[in-house]
Amino acid sequence: MTMPRLLAIMGSGETAPTMKAPHRAIFERLEAAKGGDVSAVLLDTPFGFQENAPILAEKAVEYFRESIGRRVEAAGLTSTTNGDLVAVERAIAAIRNADWLFAGPGSPTYALAQWRDTPVPDALADRLTDGGALVFSSAAALTLGVATVPVYEIYKVGEPPRWEQGLDLLGPLGLSVAVIPHYDNAEGGNHDTRFCYLGERRLAMLEPELPDGTHVLGVDEHTGVIIDLDTDTAEIVGKGAVTIRRHGESTRIEAGTTVSVDVLRGTTTSAPMAVGSTPDAAGTSDADERVDDTPESTGYTSLAARATELEDQFAEALDRRDADGAVEAILLLEATIVEWSRDTFQSDELDRARRALRSMIVRLGSAATEGVRDVREVLGPVVEAALTARAVARAEKAFAVSDAIRDGLIDAGIEVRDTPDGVEWDPR
Repeated sequence: MTMPRLLAIMGSGETAPTMKAPHRAIFERLEAAKGGDVSAVLLDTPFGFQENAPILAEKAVEYFRESIGRRVEAAGLTSTTNGDLVAVERAIAAIRNADWLFAGPGSPTYALAQWRDTPVPDALADRLTDGGALVFSSAAALTLGVATVPVYEIYKVGEPPRWEQGLDLLGPLGLSVAVIPHYDNAEGGNHDTRFCYLGERRLAMLEPELPDGTHVLGVDEHTGVIIDLDTDTAEIVGKGAVTIRRHGESTRIEAGTTVSVDVLRGTTTSAPMAVGSTPDAAGTSDADERVDDTPESTGYTSLAARATELEDQFAEALDRRDADGAVEAILLLEATIVEWSRDTFQSDELDRARRALRSMIVRLGSAATEGVRDVREVLGPVVEAALTARAVARAEKAFAVSDAIRDGLIDAGIEVRDTPDGVEWDPR
């Protein structure tokens, strides 16, 4: 069977629980066509400038192994100018031979500088002509179009807004676009960080500078568009929407929708809903429910939102003097933190969830001493679960998580001792 030709563009969340189902669906289509396992390669170039690049690659590989159940190898192409020609050629050979190629966060301009004048752009284009899947997210997604936003230089350094030349891998598909991931980003709080941290003012400044006939293709966070080049259709997956923006005018295509690629090209405005995905009265759809099809998935686009819900669940259990309910909330939060910690580039939300976990453990310890139930009876299940999670976190080198668990136990009045025979604990 001929391999399908698939291009997936994700706005963010490429190693978060929200993108599990799309990743698995892509792998399953390739495996069905090939009749077995596919060759899968991670392009580590976008974050290759970072000192911890090997750790980031290892975490991404772990995500695909543990959460998606697929073996992925890092290309090891962090730089094409480091003088190690053998390593570069070996990485390029792996990219050429891969059935599935993935690239994600980092710096788009760094990646472009490393890939230009090498066989990499042609190898990427081959996946779109010869069969296989190209899965690009975040910074890597920025490189796909005619023009690229140099986001680090503009948002972090303060350089004047401008476009850089992109790979234009979408041009042969009839898509003359500038891809902008993180389209609905809201991290700024008191300032506009939509449109991959550009904000409305700077994006409006840049739009007139796009080549004639080129428009913006925006992809929300924890959202993706899977383009099937064989059927010329585009499926919107995840939690948000894809936006076609031309001269400041926008058309949104919500998750759960499948449209002709002509809609993305801007040659038609028709955007029919996919079969079986008509929204219900609550505004959700069958497609929304399909996004999180595994029991370990949190079903939330935000770790902070899940932590807040579990904090509320915990508080309600304490109000009812329901120790088991309070312990359950803590265990669910611990499991959620472990799940989301595989998202390589989560930072602030992970810190927020760890603080919530520590607070809940402390409050449970206080409640135990006030007579909810016997101290060891109440704390035993959660302490043992926390210590197990701490051991797993240490083994996976997630030291920030393991430290947060230890500190939370200490704050709750739990003495933890590492002994040759294992970990012991006692309420102080």
